[in-house]
Amino acid sequence: MKTLAFSNFRMVLEDRIVHGALELDEHGYIVALDEDPHPRPGSEDGQGDWLLPGLVDVHTDNLERQVQPRSNVRWPSRSAFLAHDSQCAAAGITSVADALCVGDAGFETQRIQTLRDAMVDLNFLEKQGLLRSDHVLHLRCELPTPNMQALFETAMTQAPVRMISLMDHTPGVGQHANLDKFRESRRGDGYSEAELEQMIEEAQQRRETYSEKNRRYLLRKLQEMAARQGMHLQIASHDDRTAAEIQRNAAEGICIAEFPVSMAAAQEAGRLGMATVAGAPNVVRGGSHSGNVAVKDLVAAGLVQVLASDYVPHALLEAAFALTRMGLTDLPGALRMVSLAPAQMLGLEDRGALRVGLRGDLLRVRSADQHPYLRAVWKAGERIA
Repeated sequence: MKTLAFSNFRMVLEDRIVHGALELDEHGYIVALDEDPHPRPGSEDGQGDWLLPGLVDVHTDNLERQVQPRSNVRWPSRSAFLAHDSQCAAAGITSVADALCVGDAGFETQRIQTLRDAMVDLNFLEKQGLLRSDHVLHLRCELPTPNMQALFETAMTQAPVRMISLMDHTPGVGQHANLDKFRESRRGDGYSEAELEQMIEEAQQRRETYSEKNRRYLLRKLQEMAARQGMHLQIASHDDRTAAEIQRNAAEGICIAEFPVSMAAAQEAGRLGMATVAGAPNVVRGGSHSGNVAVKDLVAAGLVQVLASDYVPHALLEAAFALTRMGLTDLPGALRMVSLAPAQMLGLEDRGALRVGLRGDLLRVRSADQHPYLRAVWKAGERIA
């Protein structure tokens, strides 16, 4: 049964907070917003809790983490997808772009099977009506890989793709510029020193062979799709470190800087009008786990438009409240980074805010000790968590 009326909530709108009521039509779309603090008979009584728009996540690796909960364990793919979906819903994420690796970068070869399985599972579970949140794909295209092009062609015909990012996780560049930190992180996976050095050398050789060729292919392919099919996918760069990298991306039509690892890169993206996506876990933890720029500093400088959960779904809601607690933005501004702005980035124009005409994706949240506690989640008026 759909819940069609909500009252006695502190509703976080796009630019203000209103203590009032909200009504949905039978299809789950918002038809009325009223500034009236009193409970109404027959409605969901919020008892003064927050009513927020459902969260929209442009990048999460959480499905991969369900498939491989430990380094030597592979979980059945459909079970993993259902667990991932449940965790997203329980975190208040009503629309999610599952970020899946396209191309074998040499260190995590099982990710390719995760992509193949996910396309099958998503189509099946969606047709059966078994998913709680809405899912689309964000293809993380690994440029320095020999099989990226073939995998990309397959994914574009078999799955609902909304976003593309150009990745380069070669040791020695981007996120992994510090080779000592990279070696330290991989020793925990059981590699010997000799194996590590060989893998690093092979990865760097693949970068020399494939990166530029694959980059040109992707940019050309996406231009052709836009011209022939009217399909305008969002294209992001990833882990940019320098202003020069940002300048090249902007010149080649890339409009999103995803997870820039330095203040200089983020500043240049802002100067050139690119949108910046940053990681919510970085906000919650108070900084980067790999020694890169702190997202709170980027937000303080006005350089972040969208937060993504990255590898912790529940970080999205926590980060929004944390930014408010730090005094870096107000609650409507923080919520825009995790609802309306990411919805617009993915082309999901019917959701992302409490506004008449938009879909009733709603969160009931209570705050205590300056921490948000999610109490209920609705998607188009249907209770999903």
